[in-house]
Order: sequence, then C-alpha cells, then structure tokens
Amino acid sequence: MNSPGVVFPRTGPAVMADDGDALTFCSTCAFSQACMSEGMDKAALMDLHVLVEHVGPLHPGEHVFREGDAFGAIAAVRAGTVKTYQVDRNGHEQVLGFHLPGEVIGLNAIHDDRYPCNAVALDTVMLCRFSFPKIALLAQRLPNLQQHLFRLMSRDIGVASLFARDNTADERMAAFLIGLSRRLAARGFSPRRFQLTMSRTDIANYLRLAPETVSRVLRRFETDGLLHIKLRDVEVLDMERLEALALAVLRD
Repeated sequence: MNSPGVVFPRTGPAVMADDGDALTFCSTCAFSQACMSEGMDKAALMDLHVLVEHVGPLHPGEHVFREGDAFGAIAAVRAGTVKTYQVDRNGHEQVLGFHLPGEVIGLNAIHDDRYPCNAVALDTVMLCRFSFPKIALLAQRLPNLQQHLFRLMSRDIGVASLFARDNTADERMAAFLIGLSRRLAARGFSPRRFQLTMSRTDIANYLRLAPETVSRVLRRFETDGLLHIKLRDVEVLDMERLEALALAVLRD
C-alpha cells in the first residue's frame, strides 16, 4: 500500500510491483472492496476465469481508446493519470475528466457499445483492462460488484455536473484541488502534497475557466497562504480554509 507520504505520481518500483498476493489485491484495485465484501479473494476470482489484462506503460499522448472505437472492455487506472475528452465539430476540445489510480474509464460506452469520448495518457500510465462481457457475467454472481459498477457510473454523472453550476473561479479551483486531495488520499497517497499531472490549459478547460484565470487564482491562493506551488508541485498549507472555499461546489 502506498505510504501516506508518497507524493503522486512519484511511485517507486516497489509500489509499481504491488500486485498483492494470492489472497490480496493490489493497492490500486478498483474492484477489491466489492469483491472482498462478497468473500471473494484473488485466488477465488482466478478460479472463475476472470481475466485481467495488464496494459502499459502508456506514455504521455498515447490513447487508451478514441471516440467511436468499438466497446469491449473497461479499464482501471493502476498508475498515472488519464484524461478523457471530446472534440466538437469546430475542432474545440472539451475536457471531461482526469482519472487517477483506482478509477475506471469506459463505463460511459456501455449504452451504445462505442466509446463516446477519447482517453489519453497524461504521464506514464499503467492500466488493468477488464473484458466487459466477463465482468458483467461475474456481476450476476456477485451482487455487490454490480452495485459497485452502478456506484461508479453514478459518481461519473455527479462529477460531470459539479462545474456546470454558477460558482466563482476561486470556488471551482478550490473544489478541484480538494477533490484531487481526497481521491489521492483514498488510494494511500499524500492528501497535502501532489503533482498536477495535467496542464493549466486542461484544468481551465475542465473548470470552464480561461487559462489566465487559473494561473491568477493559483497565484492568489499562494499569496493568501493556502498553497505552495512550484511548477506542477502543489503543497496544501491550509486544508481547512481550502475545504471551506470548496464547499460551495462539493456541498458535502
């Protein structure tokens, strides 16, 4: 398991080699909680012929899938960051999300049997690819796994709507940073120190802000003592104030 001090995405060889053992899952497994709640350990899943394909490393700019590709599998991020995006008819890119270790991409392709967006590696990415027909078959035997898939889809819908509200630039940026912090902490990474693996332009696109606004807000957060920023490295200095600012967006 990643130490609370591990700064994302700086995973060393020991972390990358963490596949668990015959009874335990790797530290970034997206489905371990659902399977273990059913009493299914790693060995039992092997007996059910659930095949997990390790994919990678993918390098920055390499695509996991492209819009319109036939759907056959979902993928869980094992290491690195994957950006999902669409391109409109005028050639303008719209960033849909950033996916971190333990998070799943491809669930939005289930309905039409084709991926409705693009997914690209932002840094060095490792994936676990799951054949969707096989995991759907397994879900019939493991009700908690089916519920977990539904929760993942529901989460994606909820996250997509967060920045559609009429919030200030400061609130949006605070919510983005707190969201990253919480998601990384859930996988054992440091909640206070992490690297922004996405560009300022991508962050601005995702938050529906201008790139210069993102840079200005980050500078103001640093001046106000909320953050320390060096290039892409971020250290949260005042988590309580940042969370209070993010509350208008996250509402929890």
